[in-house]
Amino acid sequence: MTPTAAADAAARPRAARRLLTGFFAGLGVVMAVWGARMPAVQAAAHLGPGQLAVVLLAAAAGMVAGLQIGGRLSQRHGPARLLTGPAMVFGLSLAALGQCRTLTSLSAVAVAFGLSHGLLDVGVNAAAVQCQHGYGRSIISGLHAAYSLGALTGAGLAAVTTWVSHQAVFAAVGAGLALTAAAAGPKTKHIQALDQSHSSAEHASNSPRATGLGRTTMWLLGSLAAACLLAEGAATDWAAVHLRHLGASESAAASAYALYSAAMAAGRLLGDRLTARYGAITVVRAGALLASAGLGASLITDSAPAALAGWMALGLGLSTAVPSLITAAGRGGPRAVGTVAATGYIGLLAGPAAIGALASILTLPTALVLPVALAAVVAATARRALES
Repeated sequence: MTPTAAADAAARPRAARRLLTGFFAGLGVVMAVWGARMPAVQAAAHLGPGQLAVVLLAAAAGMVAGLQIGGRLSQRHGPARLLTGPAMVFGLSLAALGQCRTLTSLSAVAVAFGLSHGLLDVGVNAAAVQCQHGYGRSIISGLHAAYSLGALTGAGLAAVTTWVSHQAVFAAVGAGLALTAAAAGPKTKHIQALDQSHSSAEHASNSPRATGLGRTTMWLLGSLAAACLLAEGAATDWAAVHLRHLGASESAAASAYALYSAAMAAGRLLGDRLTARYGAITVVRAGALLASAGLGASLITDSAPAALAGWMALGLGLSTAVPSLITAAGRGGPRAVGTVAATGYIGLLAGPAAIGALASILTLPTALVLPVALAAVVAATARRALES
């Protein structure tokens, strides 16, 4: 290899990492803006709770389909082709959602929104695994941190633009993502080159490219991802309600999810260093134990300050789990990444509803034992799931 070619090969992972950081951050911004301005969408279309649930279900169905289709396409053609196009559709569908005024139109566009989200999610995670191979060390936690920081940015943007119509906000954010993705399109060649380089290296070493994990291992990884994302859904939908249940002020209750998100972002920023030093199994097990013990202790203490600390412990403790599970799934190729991600999102989608059902039968603090118990399960089974 000539010095120029060697320098170009060394630069590819760095260029791919910068590009993927932008895609992860864009995902976080869009999802946060969509979630934060949901009441405005509901009011503009005059939707009742049941009708809004139909729209959310349409987006969820589209996303699950996108994850499954994306896994197959990425396995066959490489993840680079699932970045620019899906990101543009994702942004444009957000802008279109702002213009919808009926249940039918919202549901139809929500399917496109969810489908493009699923395709893009597989693309960025499969590409992140390849980029990590190029580096030869853990970087995926930092990329997921970009998503968390993007979500914090999107939430802040939604909070300071409440005086602006959601149509304008959705149009600006969506168009911004679409234009940025289009401009970055030519740079996806770095990710495509990483895929080709990785394939060539495996072929040269007579090592067949993995086409799948063992079925048991893949479903274990997916189940643990679902457990972690159930906890994330619990924080998103129930953290503020939990604080209000304990008598906290509205401002204190509203800060619960922000503190959870900030703790998760901080943990992911440190996650790659910790993983490189101690190994993924140790870091995930210790973090899951912290999450379970922290939120569990706060439920026993039954005070607002303890609850805030408990939600922070949950975010910090589970911050490295999903990136490590995606890395492990990457051993089976992009299709395995899509399957694990799709299984994981079942926890995110169904978890808040399950907690609500338990709370209606028992009490909310008792129902929140569910994410505590699942974090303990993650700690107990991390070794079996993550060891290669």
